[in-house]
Amino acid sequence: MRTKTLEPTAIEYPDSDGQPMAENTKQYRWIVTIKEGIDSVFRDDALVFVAADLFWYPVEGDPTIRVAPDTLVVFGRPKGDRSSYLQWQEGGIAPQVVFEVLSPGNRPGEMRQKLEFYDQYGVEEYYLYDPDANELRGWTREGGGLRELEETRGWLSPRLGIRFDWSEDGLALVRPDGRVFETFEELDRRAEAERRRADGERRRAEAERQRAEVEQRRAEAERLNAQAERERAEVEQRRAEAERLNAQAERQRAEVEQRRAEAERQRAERLAAQLRALGIDPNTI
Repeated sequence: MRTKTLEPTAIEYPDSDGQPMAENTKQYRWIVTIKEGIDSVFRDDALVFVAADLFWYPVEGDPTIRVAPDTLVVFGRPKGDRSSYLQWQEGGIAPQVVFEVLSPGNRPGEMRQKLEFYDQYGVEEYYLYDPDANELRGWTREGGGLRELEETRGWLSPRLGIRFDWSEDGLALVRPDGRVFETFEELDRRAEAERRRADGERRRAEAERQRAEVEQRRAEAERLNAQAERERAEVEQRRAEAERLNAQAERQRAEVEQRRAEAERQRAERLAAQLRALGIDPNTI
């Protein structure tokens, strides 16, 4: 009798626990702001993966060992879509930075377990923000374990290069270029202001272009008018020259006529003198 060989059952690593990413709008806003802000800082680095509310499985073969940080950052892994972060398929690289944003439903025991998880599985920086109390706690890896920071105000993340500060509205996350992380609403307002500024600049450029065209047409009209005036002056000059030449010809004709008349008079006087010399009265002829 042949014994039937049983195929090993494939292990499933769920990508959802059925729970919402956030319990309220404030928590959701902060999760999205932090995730998108960090993504923007490393937008041009192809080997920085940033995700929000994504299951992280650090141990192959045990899907019960998992956590879904509100935001996780992994240096050395490519960007791209994932249903979960299976560490053994990611070169064994654990997320170096994680963020949690508290909500009223988070229990102290739950947060202690998360801290222990991050400590055990190699997280280098862990930040916990309570938006209701406007309090930020942070831990960094020292001597093989996570140690809590004494002061987070003004703290500069070694991995992210972002600074934690406070403004009138609460926590401010400052990018390496000095800009503060913004919510989608703030980004939208800034984009709208930039669009209006660009529209104003475009309208100004268009008005300047039209003004230049008007000025060009005016200059062309002045050039044509000057050319017409020059041509009119040339015509007038030629007409005056023609009149001068006509007057000169008329004067020369009159002089010729005068000389002819003078020659005729002198001829008549000589003839009369000849007749008188012959005893003939020229007046009787």
